[in-house]
Amino acid sequence: MPRNPPRPAPPHPEIVVDPGIQNRWNRGAWLFRDSTLRSLEILLDEAFRIPGTSFRFGIDGLIGLVPGLGDVLAGLLSLVIPVAAWMRGVPYVTLLRMGLNIGIGVLVGSIPLLGDIFDMAWKPNRRNYRLLQLHIREPRRHTWRDWVFLLLIGLTMGAIFALPIVVFLWLLSWVLNR
Repeated sequence: MPRNPPRPAPPHPEIVVDPGIQNRWNRGAWLFRDSTLRSLEILLDEAFRIPGTSFRFGIDGLIGLVPGLGDVLAGLLSLVIPVAAWMRGVPYVTLLRMGLNIGIGVLVGSIPLLGDIFDMAWKPNRRNYRLLQLHIREPRRHTWRDWVFLLLIGLTMGAIFALPIVVFLWLLSWVLNR
């Protein structure tokens, strides 16, 4: 029985991309370049140095001094690096860690003055930029530190949510036993 030669695949219709959509994505591409992300990280966390020390801080800490919206605005600026990481395919564990870095900075930074000092030392943008660079060097590789960090955050959040319940039950038992 003679073998039939394989048939050539039917031609695929050419995919046409609307130039308006393509230009929209190209206009914002500069924001997610490594050089832009590094500049953003420096601006937000390391732009200024206290004279006579090696302590550096950025506008993230300065914006946070504005009561009310300062920490929220700084947190929104900090989201650029995790969004770029998401677009590059960084694993969800790393994205979660980046989000927690920002969340800790915004949450603790909302405490007047002391929180802003903490935020200047915490440097969430530097942490997130380094996580992004680690992913670029070694894609899809997680260290035990990633998992321990997430475990500690989970346990801390569980304790924070459980503490009011425990205090309430203790107060209730104290009132009922009086």
